[in-house]
Amino acid sequence: MAPIPPGIHLLVSFNREQWYRALTFMLTFLLYTSFHLSRKPISIVKSELHKNCSAASELAAATGAVASSGGQEASFPSLHTEMECSWKPFDKSNYKQLLGAMDYSFLCAYAIGMYLSGIIGERLPIRLYLTVGMLSSGLFTCLFGLGYIYNIHSLGFYIFVQVANGLVQTTGWPSVVTCIGNWFGKGRRGLIMGLWNSHTSVGNILGSLIAGYWVSSNWGLSFIVPGLIIAAMGVICFLFLIEHPNDLKGIYTQNPSPGNSVSAKSWNGANGHPKVYLQYKDNKKQNYDTELLLPRDAVCVPAQPVVVVKSESEPSAISFMGALRIPGVVEFSLCLLFAKLVSYTFLFWLPLYITKAAHLDAKKAGDLSTLFDVGGIVGGILAGVISDKLGKRASTCAVMLLLAAPTLYGFSMISQLGLGPTVGMLLVCGGLVNGPYALITTAVSADLGTHKSLKGNARALSTVTAIIDGTGSVGAALGPLLAGVLSAGGWNQVFYMLMTADFLALLLLLRLVTKELSSSKSHPVSAIELKEH
Repeated sequence: MAPIPPGIHLLVSFNREQWYRALTFMLTFLLYTSFHLSRKPISIVKSELHKNCSAASELAAATGAVASSGGQEASFPSLHTEMECSWKPFDKSNYKQLLGAMDYSFLCAYAIGMYLSGIIGERLPIRLYLTVGMLSSGLFTCLFGLGYIYNIHSLGFYIFVQVANGLVQTTGWPSVVTCIGNWFGKGRRGLIMGLWNSHTSVGNILGSLIAGYWVSSNWGLSFIVPGLIIAAMGVICFLFLIEHPNDLKGIYTQNPSPGNSVSAKSWNGANGHPKVYLQYKDNKKQNYDTELLLPRDAVCVPAQPVVVVKSESEPSAISFMGALRIPGVVEFSLCLLFAKLVSYTFLFWLPLYITKAAHLDAKKAGDLSTLFDVGGIVGGILAGVISDKLGKRASTCAVMLLLAAPTLYGFSMISQLGLGPTVGMLLVCGGLVNGPYALITTAVSADLGTHKSLKGNARALSTVTAIIDGTGSVGAALGPLLAGVLSAGGWNQVFYMLMTADFLALLLLLRLVTKELSSSKSHPVSAIELKEH
């Protein structure tokens, strides 16, 4: 008999629960990757909505001269008029404010909707809630791209699409965090969440590459293709997402293995007591007390029965104010407001800044901006590993925020010196800016959503996650808006604003940092006491 390959040995070493856990990890990773993939095109297309018209005119004149000297009439293949190098209504001198208003409309709707999304998500099946949100987001993302195909120049149309998309995208984060929190306990949560949260940067990178491929030729496809991708992932979510490990119990109760195939039987209890169900388990000795509880029927009673009493009630969903009273929620929420302000300003404005500072075209600037997200992947994982090791989430965030502010100033100086130094600073900035953001939105949210004061109520996780990320989204809305206003006076003002936001985020964590450092006993996972759900 041939030996079994080592790969097969590895596969069979995992039990059924571990396979489902891996499926949930990968599926939620891909689902939220598609959310960020569909948000990124707007930052890539900005430099195409408003071009450097003087450069375009010079290129057109040069092309026309060459064509005329060859006895040919100059022609410029395009869906739109050759005389206009920018896309109306973004061809005016206040184009930065108009582009900032589009960002603000999306992010403001996202921030407001996030507070409601967690509360709604706790009361609806997560799989269906997430599916509807992804299909709707795909629709509105495609609609933005159709504005190019159908030559739509109404600012109101683009604002409406952004607002609607911002609202439906709020279904994503509370849902996927709740799922991942249900399947993974507190052990090595920082590392697991750090790896898992790299979906944000992976989505941004893929979104940049996909949008950059078509941005110069047909920017409508820069939105339509990501829209189709997130809609397709919504269908996959409907078919495969398992919200909680307990959901699988129904499958194996209804479809017992052939060796254990015994018809289950139930009885109505006396005086309105709940029903009693039979469930069979292998390799367990029958206990005398269980034997006394079961009817002595040779046909219906298996050799090793286990009695399971159906719980009379499920834990109720937590209220908004109840979630705010959990220790640490307010501090981390406000800290995330400023941390996310910095991260989303880079998300929406970095490609345009590179275009202006490094004098690159839209595609090259979009490709270069992905290095910020590569650094973000490393920063998120490092933040998770360090906080797991030290057991101090707030202190880990504080150190990274302290280092981020001077690094941002360095980036604003070095980016003027050439491509090489810019690449290095983009990686470092990405790690220090996205590290605290990633840690707070994942591991910290899961820690607080399973706090001991909740007494094991896992249904609170969605609301806590929505409050923290919703507050952060207020900063995400303000950052790009302020960047649009301040950039009119020079990019240095934008960087001063970002450095100030980092210092404010650090100040808001000082109380928790002091508490962690003064704690006489270091916890193995977090300074916040956890309870497994």
